[in-house]
Amino acid sequence: MTDATLEQDDKGPGTGGPGLNTVVGASAAGTAFEWYDFFIFGSLATIIARHFYADVGEATAYILALLTFGVGFVVRPLGALAFGWFGDRTGRKTTFLVTITLMGVATVAIGLLPDYSQAGIVAPILLILMRIIQGFALGGEYGGAAIYVAEHAPPKKRGLLTSYINTTAALGLIGALVVILTTRMIVGTEAFDDWGWRIPFWLSALLLGISLWIRVRLHESPAFVKMAAESKVRQAPFRESFLTWKNGRFVLIALVGIMFAQGAVWYCGYFYTRFFMERVLKVEVATVDMVILAITVASAFLYVFFGWLSDRVGRKPVMIGGMALFLIALFPGFHALTQAANPALAEAQASAPVTVIADPATCAVQFDPVGKTAFASSCDLAKTVLSNAGVSYENMAAASGSLAAVRIGTVEIASVEGAGLDAAGLKAARTDVETRVKAALAEAGYPTVADPERINLIAVFAILMVFMVAATAVYGPQAAALVELFPTRVRYTAMSLPYNIGTGWVGGLLPAASFALVAWSGNIYFGLWYSVAFTAVAAVVALFFLPETRGRDLHTIGD
Repeated sequence: MTDATLEQDDKGPGTGGPGLNTVVGASAAGTAFEWYDFFIFGSLATIIARHFYADVGEATAYILALLTFGVGFVVRPLGALAFGWFGDRTGRKTTFLVTITLMGVATVAIGLLPDYSQAGIVAPILLILMRIIQGFALGGEYGGAAIYVAEHAPPKKRGLLTSYINTTAALGLIGALVVILTTRMIVGTEAFDDWGWRIPFWLSALLLGISLWIRVRLHESPAFVKMAAESKVRQAPFRESFLTWKNGRFVLIALVGIMFAQGAVWYCGYFYTRFFMERVLKVEVATVDMVILAITVASAFLYVFFGWLSDRVGRKPVMIGGMALFLIALFPGFHALTQAANPALAEAQASAPVTVIADPATCAVQFDPVGKTAFASSCDLAKTVLSNAGVSYENMAAASGSLAAVRIGTVEIASVEGAGLDAAGLKAARTDVETRVKAALAEAGYPTVADPERINLIAVFAILMVFMVAATAVYGPQAAALVELFPTRVRYTAMSLPYNIGTGWVGGLLPAASFALVAWSGNIYFGLWYSVAFTAVAAVVALFFLPETRGRDLHTIGD
C-alpha cells in the first residue's frame, strides 16, 4: 500500500476525514499532554512530600510521595481493561476522548487540593484519589493512540510512525520540566515551594481544551470500520484475549518479553537517575531538572530513529539490543555518575567508608510505608541517620545485646539505645546520634550538598545519554511490536493490559522499590538490582519466545 493510497483510504469514501499527518499529530499531541499531566507529579515529588505527608520524617515522607506517584501506575491495568473493552466494542476515537478528559480534570484538581496543614489526613487521601483517576485514565490512553496510528500506517512505515507515540512520553516530560523551571524562575524558589508548585497543575486546563479540540477532528480507524462493517466486533474481548491460548500466550510474551524491560529500563533512566542525583548525590534540584531536561530533549529523536530502524531490521533485534546495553552499562554508569556529579562524596566513600556495627537482631529494615515505625533501637537510630543523609554503609555483626556504633573511616561513634524511651526521650536520643554522626561525616569529607563548581555536567550528560539510548531502543519499536502481536477485534484489550502492567507496576513502582532496597541494604547502588532483574528476565524471554512481527497485516480481524 502506498502513502498516497493510505491517505485516501484514511479519509474514506465521502467522509472528508483527516490525512495521515493529522492522524499521527493529533494522536501524539493528545498523548503528550497526558504524559505532561502525569510527569509533573513525579517531578515535584519532593515538594509534594512536604505539603501532604508532614510529621513522618524526611525519608518516610519521600517514600510516601513516591508510593503516591506509584499508585497512579498500579491502577493503570484496571484502566487498560475498562478502556480496552470499551475501545474494542465502540471504537478507538471515542475511547481516548474519554481518557484525556479524565486525566485533565484530575490533574487540575491536584493543584486545587488543600495540603496537610489545612486539611490533615484528608489531604493525602484526596491526593491519592486524584492519582488513582489519573492512572485509570492513562491506562486506556497509550493503547488507543498506538493502535489508531498503526491501523492507519503503511506496513513499511509502521515502526517509524508509531514511534511518534512513544516520543510523546519524552515530550510530556520536557513540557513538565520546562513549566516547572519557568514557574520557579518567575515566582522565586521560596514562593514556588510554598504555593507556586500548583501552577503546572492548573495549566492542564488549557492543555485539556487544546487536546479535545485536536482529537474531536479525528475519524475512526479504517481497521475498526472494516471490522464493524463486517459485523465482527468482539462481544467478549476479555475471554478471547486472556482465556484462549492463541492470544493469551502473546499477552504473556508481551508482558514479560517487552514490558518488563520497558518498565525497568525507561523508568530507571528517567526517574531513578533523578532520585539518585537529587537525594543520594545531593545535587541541587534546579540542576537536576536542567540535566534531565537536556537529556530528554537530546534523546527525543532516538525514539523515531529506533522505530525507523525496526522497520528495516525488525522489532526484536532493536529492543533486545537496548536491553543488553542497559544491563552492561547500569552499574558502571551509576558509579561513574557519582564521580561526575559529586566527586567529594566518591572521595569520602573511598577514604572513609562507613560501617554500622550492631547486633543484627536489633536492626529493622529502614523502610516504613505508613510512617508509624519508631525505629528506636541503637542500630535503628544509627541507620536512620545514615539513610536520611543518603550515605552508603556496610553492615558488620556485633555481639548479641551490644550497643550499635557507626564507624567512619577509623573513627567510631557510639549510638544510643532508644527502646523504652518516651517520645521526647527518643527524639532527644535521635538528635544526639544525628549530631555526632553528621559531625564525624563532615570531618571525614562527606559533603552535605554537591559542590556546583565540581560537578562535571558534560560527563553527567554523557552517562545519562547511554541510559537514554538503551531506553529509546527498547521503547521506540514497542508500539508497533505490541500492535502487531494481536488481531483487530481484541487488539485494544490484549495489548493495553501487558503495557500497563509493565509500565504501571514494574516501572511506576521502581523509584519506591529501589529506594526501599537501598534503605534495606545501606548500599546506595543496591536499588539497581530491581532494574537488572526485570530487564534480564525480559531479554531471555524476548530472545527465545518473542516472534518477529515486522510487516504483519493489521486488517486481520481474528476468527
